[in-house]
Amino acid sequence: MCFHCVTVNPTWQPLRAPYTSTYHALVSGIDRYPRKVTTTMGKKKIAKRSKIKAFVKVYNYNHLMPTRYSVDIPLDKTVVNKDVFRDPALKRKARREAKVKFEERYKTGKNKWFFQKLRF
Repeated sequence: MCFHCVTVNPTWQPLRAPYTSTYHALVSGIDRYPRKVTTTMGKKKIAKRSKIKAFVKVYNYNHLMPTRYSVDIPLDKTVVNKDVFRDPALKRKARREAKVKFEERYKTGKNKWFFQKLRF
């Protein structure tokens, strides 16, 4: 799987025991990308095709691949934080927050590369 991600909160926290401590990052990204839009489409169809599905996960640094690209999308740290994984309702709220911010940025037309699938 390949994702475009935004690192929300890089942290160092011991997991279960002190000898298994690793670096983890709270990551938010795009699960379902917006579909292609043309000028001949109506407003309703464009609105439907511009929807984005977001995710919020914790990844080990070993599983992240840094690139030269960067995007600065500020997410509300009170809503999107490591405590959201304790309660499903909080996780839904965090995903919704990420979705709203991603859709805002998509509609402004900035960072177009971020909203296209990675092709390998």
